[in-house]
Amino acid sequence: MNVTIIGTGYVGLVTGACFAEKGNKVLCVDIDEQKVKKMEQKIVPFYEPGLEELFIENIDKKRLLFTTSLEEGIKHSNIIFLCLPTPENEDGSADLSYIINLVKNLSKKITGYTIIINKSTVPVGTATKVKQILLDENISEDNFDVVSNPEFLKQGHAVVDFLESERVVIGTQSSKVIELLKELYLPFVKDEKDILIMDEFSSELTKYAANSFLATKITFMNEISNYCEKIGANIDHIREGIGMDSRIGNKFLYPGIGYGGSCFPKDVKALIRSGEEAGFNFNIIKAVDDINQNQKTVLVDKVLQHFNEDIADKKIALWGLSFKPETDDTREAPSHYIIEKLISLGVKNIVGFDPQAIQKTKSRFGDKIVYSSSKYEALNDADALLICTEWTDFKDINLNEIKKRMKQAILFDGRNLYDINKIKSEGDITYYPMGKNPINR
Repeated sequence: MNVTIIGTGYVGLVTGACFAEKGNKVLCVDIDEQKVKKMEQKIVPFYEPGLEELFIENIDKKRLLFTTSLEEGIKHSNIIFLCLPTPENEDGSADLSYIINLVKNLSKKITGYTIIINKSTVPVGTATKVKQILLDENISEDNFDVVSNPEFLKQGHAVVDFLESERVVIGTQSSKVIELLKELYLPFVKDEKDILIMDEFSSELTKYAANSFLATKITFMNEISNYCEKIGANIDHIREGIGMDSRIGNKFLYPGIGYGGSCFPKDVKALIRSGEEAGFNFNIIKAVDDINQNQKTVLVDKVLQHFNEDIADKKIALWGLSFKPETDDTREAPSHYIIEKLISLGVKNIVGFDPQAIQKTKSRFGDKIVYSSSKYEALNDADALLICTEWTDFKDINLNEIKKRMKQAILFDGRNLYDINKIKSEGDITYYPMGKNPINR
């Protein structure tokens, strides 16, 4: 099939490359001329494992193309995926201006039957709004269909998530569209039953419900972890004990310093706001949002307690700047909240290291902090190490190297990367894990 993708962010480019990988001819449209030129030169605009290989291979096979022209996109295919940003407004609602403006532009260029498929994460009722815009622009109802088709991609695992989809959700009541999209998506699922057909409202809410539930699960474990530290329990034992219950499962039970990224924080807030607009109060999800904000800087509280509130003259090293491993995305990253709080407390010597996210952190903080070229270099004469992201490279450490480089080996592990018994056996290391008794030397 010929497919048009509008927007080449994480969702759009992964979607386009994966469709192309299965033999479809995909044209990606983006208004950023420089970005399009770089993509035509086979330069991927962001880091995502496995994407570069698909990207280059399908450009070479002329199945993945790029343009800045919306007209070209419409001529290329009547199947148009909207993969546009829906950033958070000040009141927490989703900003739909990119989608609304694009649909208004589309309406002036549509000449034949067109399927507009919204892959962006949007509030319930967005498909209805898009339909109304097209009708207001005098597009015949017989000349278009609007579909909700949310993505369920994890950054750092997005390519595999798409190529081996657990489920595909399609929100439409058009039998013609259902058959067409089933044909498009069948190569990505194990069985046709994994393609779920529902109304547009339910499809839009499914995405928000999924992300909010996962955010709730994370936040619940963080609350239990914080309580463990008060009473001397071990969160690892609790995680194992409840994770073996098939009703609960063992995923998203690892304690940490809060969730971040482009999805969970924004989607949780947007669902809360959507509920308020409908006269409904999401009490649980509101609590999740509040607790998560506090959790992002819990390591700073531990640092303050250890140093008796006197940290202005300390050198603080951070390992991990991205919001999660295997991505360069720093949106809502706990590390950035930690850096902001340390700066506000007068700490002038902050050094950070990350395998992928240094440039994006530098674009936000500039020379307010120092950026290291290696994890061990960041530790030179440091008073404390804060581990913010669970990169595989951080799990494999030389404890003697840490002790040699730091003034004192004081580790605040926000991701529980290390075996506490191994830390104990090394000696001369002060270690603060999450949800367990610390080792205080």
